[in-house]
Parts: sequence; structure tokens; C-alpha cells
Amino acid sequence: MGSLKSAVGLPQTFSKAEAFALLSAEERQEAYRGLSEDQLLNVAYDWSWNARENQIIPPGSWTYWLIQGGRGFGKTRTGGETVRKWVDKGYQRIHLVGATASDVRDVMVQGESGLLSCFPPALRPIYEPSKRLVTFHTGAVAYMFSADEPERLRGPQCEAFWADEIASWRFGQDAWDNLLFGFRLGNDPRGVITTTPKPIKLLKDIIADPHTHVTRASSYENRA
Repeated sequence: MGSLKSAVGLPQTFSKAEAFALLSAEERQEAYRGLSEDQLLNVAYDWSWNARENQIIPPGSWTYWLIQGGRGFGKTRTGGETVRKWVDKGYQRIHLVGATASDVRDVMVQGESGLLSCFPPALRPIYEPSKRLVTFHTGAVAYMFSADEPERLRGPQCEAFWADEIASWRFGQDAWDNLLFGFRLGNDPRGVITTTPKPIKLLKDIIADPHTHVTRASSYENRA
């Protein structure tokens, strides 16, 4: 299935699922015959199938993955799926940071493209709003923070984080600095940053950091 895009002459910005939908009925049936029963059952939750190439965790030894994309690109889903991948790899302590507490709850966790929607029903995380906590099937945990309360980030430690819409954080620099103070666990700490681009100093500094991998994307990439 990995050759679908090249087979039908589609650009690399298309996902395998988008390429598959444009095949003829006969071509789709032929492709189905190459999938196992497990692949057929789990295709809806297979991010490598539904994602475009610039939504897949990039290779290399980066520390921060900055995704700057327009509205509708799929930034939220990419952030959630990245966290899911980290959970599957064995990461144990993750921080989720959004512009406000309601953004973390309504977009990053419970949203249509949020974290809970990324997992198949049998592996769906347990969300405890009163504790600002998400617990995964592996025993890993994700703690929820609002960038409106930077001091809450001072002290708690993590080995991975997802920071959403950082360009809209009211106390952006303070929240970012406090997040990094606790970003010191594990052998391979990683952070994904999903945001609409804005010409602010914090974003410019993150881009200039040699440990940052930058992905720039357009809303039009998700038109299919």
C-alpha cells in the first residue's frame, strides 16, 4: 500500500487514504487483497495510513518538532497522534499545554481530532477532568496545563510534551520557560509544538534553536 501515491501519480502531500479513495473500484479491491484481517479492522486508527507525510514524526535527533500550519491542516490530530506514538514507544510522563484550560480540554483532549479520538475503543485513555489527568493503557500519564497559569508548570517534570497554539499563549515566554524547566526526564525527551504561524519572538527563537525540526504547511493540503 505504500506505493499507492506513486502508482496513481498523486503528490506526496496526499495521505495513503486520500490516494486510495481516488482509485477505481477494481484497484481498491486489488489493494484490499493485500491487507491482512487486522489491517482491515484497524485501518481507521492507523495513522500511517491516514496521515500525509508531513504529519508523520520526522526522523533524526531533534528535540522539538514545530508544526506551523494554517487552519484545517490537521495540526491537532498530528499532535494527538504524536502523543499516541510516544505512548506506544514507552514514554511514561507527558505534558499537554494549551492556551487556556478550556482549550486543553475541548480541543487537545476531547475535541473531534483530540487525543481521546486517536485511540481505538479498546485502548481509549481514561480522562479525569478533576485531576487534569489522562491515563493510557500502558500506564503512561499525561498532565494538562494552561499557559494562562505559567507557575503551575514550574516543578512538574516530563519526558515529552505537546504544546498547542503557542503563538496565542498570553504569557507565552513565561509558560514556555517553565515548561522547559521540567522537561528533563527520559533518555530521549521530545516535544511537539502545533501552532498557527505568527511573527513573534518566541516562535522565532524556537525556529532558530538547532534542536528544532520545522514543518510548514498550508490549509490547502487537507482539501481532499
